[in-house]
Amino acid sequence: MAQILFVITAADRWTLADGTEHPTGFWAEEVVAPYQVLTEAGHRITVATPGAALPTVDQVSLAPESTGGPDRATAMRSALEAITELRHPLPLDQVDPDGFDALFYPGGHGPMEDLAADPASGALLTRALDAGTPLAVVCHGPAALLAATRPDGTNAFAGYRVAAFTNTEETRAGLAQDAPWLLQDRLTGAGLHVQEGEPWAPNVVTDRTLLTGQNPASSAPLADELLTHLS
Repeated sequence: MAQILFVITAADRWTLADGTEHPTGFWAEEVVAPYQVLTEAGHRITVATPGAALPTVDQVSLAPESTGGPDRATAMRSALEAITELRHPLPLDQVDPDGFDALFYPGGHGPMEDLAADPASGALLTRALDAGTPLAVVCHGPAALLAATRPDGTNAFAGYRVAAFTNTEETRAGLAQDAPWLLQDRLTGAGLHVQEGEPWAPNVVTDRTLLTGQNPASSAPLADELLTHLS
């Protein structure tokens, strides 16, 4: 049985380019689907957030149009409520990565607000990378990779191939024009190589111990890929 740390955003707002705040949080499918895949395989999940704040789900991610219909929306809500670990997060800055066999970062726009510049998360990712610990990161979760910098200022993941929420998807979601920055652009600027797949279709990219998924549809396939690395 592996011990897996889910690092989840504590943000419930995303500050847009004009200074207004857009309600957000984590994306439900990106927590629920990996949690189910990993726990059904017998692994144990622990949750950590900045400041041990209770994570907020993005309500849009629970809407029928986001989940595939009213029945699936109801099932998603029920599955989310059953994840008791979400109600007892650890403080991120007190987490010892040596105590975990893998790290998983779900998305939602929340990580764009906090994890992208969180020094504790950046240090955690860098230590895990250097230790060879599998890292699984999905959708907007790769924003957290931006905080993983070396003493010389370079990004610890520079040169890695990754999947992440693309400019095309952000545009189709209707938020690109309001965003203070776009994830694909910022990752590219940090020296990472974004491997863009079809919008909204599953796309998982594996580069050494870094496993990344492009969008919510990539959540379960990413968890399956993590299982392969844990076996």
